[in-house]
Amino acid sequence: MPLDPPVIIFHYPRSPFSARVLYYLALRGIPYDQCIQPQILPRPDLARLGIRYRRIPLLSVGRDVYLDSRLILQRLERLEAGQPSFAARASPEQRALERLLASFTLDTGFFKSIVQVLLPNTPLLRNEAFLKDRVDMLGGGPDFDFADFVLRTRPDAIVEVKNALELLETTLLADGRQWLAGTEAPSLADIEMVWPLHWLLSTPGAVPEPHISARLFPKAFAWVDRFQAAIATAGKSLRAPETLSGEQVIEVLGKAGADKTADVVEQRDPLVQSHGLHQGQVVQLWPSDTGSSHKTVGRLVGLTGREITIEATEADVSVRIHAPRQGFQVSALPQEMANLG
Repeated sequence: MPLDPPVIIFHYPRSPFSARVLYYLALRGIPYDQCIQPQILPRPDLARLGIRYRRIPLLSVGRDVYLDSRLILQRLERLEAGQPSFAARASPEQRALERLLASFTLDTGFFKSIVQVLLPNTPLLRNEAFLKDRVDMLGGGPDFDFADFVLRTRPDAIVEVKNALELLETTLLADGRQWLAGTEAPSLADIEMVWPLHWLLSTPGAVPEPHISARLFPKAFAWVDRFQAAIATAGKSLRAPETLSGEQVIEVLGKAGADKTADVVEQRDPLVQSHGLHQGQVVQLWPSDTGSSHKTVGRLVGLTGREITIEATEADVSVRIHAPRQGFQVSALPQEMANLG
């Protein structure tokens, strides 16, 4: 039976950030459909939704589209579907561990180190279209040699990944526990730490032996294997997602409702006070790190300390686009650029 409101993930195979969300959906038992995207730009399906944001994944719940895996998981925690949310089952200490591990994988250089370790032994580093696309995402100039950068920085990156595995081996996993938070089954803490490591360890030829191996880190490698087995088991009880075309997505979203609980612009917010932002104003929204040159335009619907919500003005169907406050910026769009017809 389709979920109401429908849940659709926009992703491509082997996307590590998408895996973070797919693991969550599997372990919570939340049914979803998918719209497969190209690994590199352009992405016409997203353009039809008025979305210029260029990173993957995105997730729609009804006509609300969520950017950034951090906010996506926060939205799914509030979804009343499948198993109870992880927050409902976690102690304060476990929730603190989840937050700390998420910060480690998302806010430090750890994921960048994973990329630098993994890419040199994959065909992607010899794919000119991929390299050009990633230089655009990183904001590098025409003379930036992405492949050379990855190769030059790989030795230090190997050390960083090795140190992370050693941390797991000698602390959280040292007492023989099965899961990082000491739970009986995988928790959000496991999801927050495993997704970049699983991407590395499951990519043929990517593991830099003898520096990183199951012999050196048996507990950490066994934990990754256990997690993958748990995901496979969870997936067997979840209906297979239907793969939707861009046209089908438009049709589904056109019939879905929207969540208006985020329709609040907090008047005491420093950004609101400083820039005079107000509900209904035409704004542009973009990530402040990678992909910052790709700005999505819409009318400001909500702005709080945690979330920015705009209603797309260039879409084939009315959608609300949500971004986390952390890592994103929003500003008024000059009237002469609004072009709202």
